[in-house]
Amino acid sequence: MSKQYDSVAVVGRVLIGVLFLMSGLSKLAAPTATQGYIASVGLPAPVLAYALAVAVEVLGSLLLIAGVGTRFVAAGMTVFTLATALAFHNNFADQNQMIHFMKNIAIMGGLLQVVALGGGWFSVDGVLARSYALSANATPQPAE
Repeated sequence: MSKQYDSVAVVGRVLIGVLFLMSGLSKLAAPTATQGYIASVGLPAPVLAYALAVAVEVLGSLLLIAGVGTRFVAAGMTVFTLATALAFHNNFADQNQMIHFMKNIAIMGGLLQVVALGGGWFSVDGVLARSYALSANATPQPAE
């Protein structure tokens, strides 16, 4: 990527990441209500589903923002976003639910761009890749 696109990549990761982070923090603030909502749509094991959602949204967002395991994290968040769309926003007769479903599809599109392009220059992945390239290209010094 060029420097211009690397700047856009980090802004995109932050914007998507903040969306998930805020959602995860709101779940942490209201665990009983969140677990009740999960149970109300008929999903099994609401406590386990709650823990998974918080982990994906809080930890996943922080990893995405920092650019750690960027492609893998974005792929996992894509699967999570599809699952939430199908489980929670599947009443297409309700216009609000349809909007939420389509919002999730759009988020998935952004995450898939991250999967395709990676974290870019301004990411932990980028720093590690540059460090690896430097060490791989280093000329060994003769022993004295």
